[in-house]
Amino acid sequence: MVGGALSAWLVQRVSALLLAAYALFFPVWVALHWPLDFAVWRGLFAPLPMRIVTLLFVVALALHAWVGMRDIFMDYVQPLGLRLALHVGALLWLATCVVWAGAVLWSLP
Repeated sequence: MVGGALSAWLVQRVSALLLAAYALFFPVWVALHWPLDFAVWRGLFAPLPMRIVTLLFVVALALHAWVGMRDIFMDYVQPLGLRLALHVGALLWLATCVVWAGAVLWSLP
């Protein structure tokens, strides 16, 4: 695939920007709303835009992790069957984490 390396590079960079933005926002929000209790946490994730941004963060984290793990598997795991099993396992695990995060975010009242 000609665009494979370029698209992986782009996914890695764009996801890193999303992760950095969320990582800068979150500690500031926590510092401004200290001390934290359940009501404060619920208030943070109650608005729809925050749920969407948080889910985008989780998706970006999963994509970022996938590109890194895929590169590691391709570079260091030589047996094709094992590499394929690791790819499938990693994809299933990351997809499960994203779906679970979405279920948690949308189960909030």
